Amino acid sequence: MDTTDVVIAGAGPTGLMLACELRTLGLEVAVLDALPGRTGESRAGGIHARTMEVLDQRGLLDGMLAQGDPRQVGHFAGIPVDFSDYATRYPFTLVIPQSLIERELESRAAELGVTVQWDAPVARYRQDAYGVEVEIGGSNGIRRMRAAYLVGCDGGRSAVRKLAGIDFAGTEATMTGMLADVELADPPAEQFFGHRRGMGDFSAVQLQPGWYRLVVQRHDLVLERGATVTFDEFRANFTEIAGTDLGMHSPRWVSHYGDAARHADRYRAGRVFLAGDAAHIHYPAGGQGLNLGVQDAVNLGWKLAAALRDGADDDLLDTYESERRPVAARVLHNTRAQTALSRPGPHTDALRDIMSDLITLDDIRHRIGLMITALDIDYDTASDHPLAGRRVPDVDLVTADGPSRVHELLRPARPILLRLDNTSPIPDESNGHFDAVLASSHATHWPVPGVGDIPRPAALLIRPDGYTAWATDDPTATPPDTFRNSLTPTATH
Repeated sequence: MDTTDVVIAGAGPTGLMLACELRTLGLEVAVLDALPGRTGESRAGGIHARTMEVLDQRGLLDGMLAQGDPRQVGHFAGIPVDFSDYATRYPFTLVIPQSLIERELESRAAELGVTVQWDAPVARYRQDAYGVEVEIGGSNGIRRMRAAYLVGCDGGRSAVRKLAGIDFAGTEATMTGMLADVELADPPAEQFFGHRRGMGDFSAVQLQPGWYRLVVQRHDLVLERGATVTFDEFRANFTEIAGTDLGMHSPRWVSHYGDAARHADRYRAGRVFLAGDAAHIHYPAGGQGLNLGVQDAVNLGWKLAAALRDGADDDLLDTYESERRPVAARVLHNTRAQTALSRPGPHTDALRDIMSDLITLDDIRHRIGLMITALDIDYDTASDHPLAGRRVPDVDLVTADGPSRVHELLRPARPILLRLDNTSPIPDESNGHFDAVLASSHATHWPVPGVGDIPRPAALLIRPDGYTAWATDDPTATPPDTFRNSLTPTATH
């Protein structure tokens, strides 16, 4: 029987990101997928600022930036939201097909020694106090693999979630959206999004030169989740709502979706975890789904590594659910609101007019946009510093090795104790479990989305996922043991 540290079910963006995290931290992983191979389909079409920051923290962003199309306007139920003044290096949405994101992540995973095993569905598993034995099906017959942990990143119909007996309650679909990636003989002069007409709306967005994503949403139609939509059916529906087919031809992909919203009632069953769509599905409003899954993976990865390498107990592993589940609940909540705001009729039209006016107000625009981009996430921490619990700003630094910036320091995926403008030597307080860095920052104030500008801290303890565990304005202070132990627990076995 083969053995590994972690079995990951699902080779989409969430599973691949988790594999990269774990391999960066020196763990062995096996990535399994029930499909026979990569489909090339691109359900998601872009990434937001916080996900770009997360990818940048691992040196994964440059290739995607080169292939994507940055656009400074996002949306809430089709109402434009300007991102251009948000306090991030990436104040835009990067339009990029999911297939290209997966290609970049799989390339990095391969560099780290990971090979995706296709035609390898998880058939069943059993766990004990020391690990999980996973039974793998497929056309080559049954085989087994043993690991310390199993993570289901296998989508909304997750086999891992079902085998774990985890409830997936929520609300049923009330509408149907259809999409097709096509070429256009008569492309529009300008791209458009969410044009409302009759019982639905329609969009045309160029994903790559010559290729467009067309979308039509109907509130008078609900398709079963397992139904198929042909290209002719898509064209007929699009033409009915839009009044033209734009000369669409040569479809790469045709699919449909609904606004069903479901949430796993727990993210963990012993040594089994859920991440990405296996833990939450929702209406794809604002392009939040892929972003949510990638950030699940980055939150979970370092915690699994701490458990396997440093003997972290369940308290640290349990913070994966306590931190990430509320974030997903907020996404389900705001996408349900966007569904309601997209329905046809004069009452919704009136509400949209009012919302369109309100969103031009900076406070409201920031409140909604920072939620969509996930720049305002604030994890619970015992520290009362305004930076504690929030993602660390990517400010420019000067270290002993020369110019750098905060997110570059996170490339090894290790915790960092960063001391600023302190000329005294750093005491040996890491105990080998986190990196201590002495640096200077010319910025006297740091911008924190959702908070505003705060005075530059004297020192801060940064988690591997880029969130601040502890911060202080006292240059002589050191992190209390409670904070250090939350990142680098003393081995218990």
